Amino acid sequence: MLDLLSDILTRLSVRGTLYFRTSLSEPWGIKVPHYENVARFHYAHRGDCQVRVHPGMETISLEQGDLILIPHGAMHDLYCKATPPDQVFPLEKVLEKSGYDGRGVLVYGGDANDREVQLICGHFSFAPFSRHVLLDRLPPLIHIRNYGENAGPWLETSLRMIGSEAGGARLGGDLIALKLSEAIFAQAIRTYLERQVDAHHPLAAFADPHISRALTAFHQAPAQPWSIQDLAREAALSRTVFAQLFSEKMGMTPMQYITSWRMQIAREGLAGHKLSVADVAEKTGYSSESSFSRVFQKEVGMRPAAFRKAARA
Repeated sequence: MLDLLSDILTRLSVRGTLYFRTSLSEPWGIKVPHYENVARFHYAHRGDCQVRVHPGMETISLEQGDLILIPHGAMHDLYCKATPPDQVFPLEKVLEKSGYDGRGVLVYGGDANDREVQLICGHFSFAPFSRHVLLDRLPPLIHIRNYGENAGPWLETSLRMIGSEAGGARLGGDLIALKLSEAIFAQAIRTYLERQVDAHHPLAAFADPHISRALTAFHQAPAQPWSIQDLAREAALSRTVFAQLFSEKMGMTPMQYITSWRMQIAREGLAGHKLSVADVAEKTGYSSESSFSRVFQKEVGMRPAAFRKAARA
């Protein structure tokens, strides 16, 4: 059975899309554009650089072994300390100037070969209909220091393997790199939840043992006729205490969360798997197609059939 985080990320149609490996020499600077429905990542495989996320975010130093995750696909700059602001060029122009054609390593910058920086860069795409409080409440950037070392030997090995497989000449190399990058995204979110979220953070609920047990039980069987009492029993708390704790930490009631996640399953079924409205109603625990349609229209803003037609278009 899928655990809580795995189920959420699977339902949100997370797909790794590796861009490239880089070999960057001073001076260099790249302005990465904003994209919808993506989370970007950069791993400092060798060397270090500066990262600035727009608008108005402070500059951080990405040291060798660090990972930065930009969950909402915001525009950001990557550059070395020796680069003046007017020398940070748009990614499209950098690709043109370097002659990079999508294969092998992106080589760019000046002649200072002793200051070479190697990054592994990519993004994770989400289906346009994906919605979940976990993603919505992630900060503009997540900086995890000594990422490979802290996450364990398997991750360091995976990162090195991505570096060698991505854009290489061996058969299946790109696919291997993509699948490994999906695992890295899940590991980054888990590390953030476990180590960087304090008790008052909007995502603290996912690290709370009582709430996470209840959510895990619900995610394993979302079509069951769940009540607050059922969830409280899974959380090993009284109904009143559970409801209060859940609302305080999640910013919504337990039943609002249940409805929200069922509607995400419905969007996936209608758009991704092209199921009928009746099938989706049954899959999400509604006794009739009409009752499901009323809730779907209230939550999503259109009737299920109209949503499915728009998604196909």
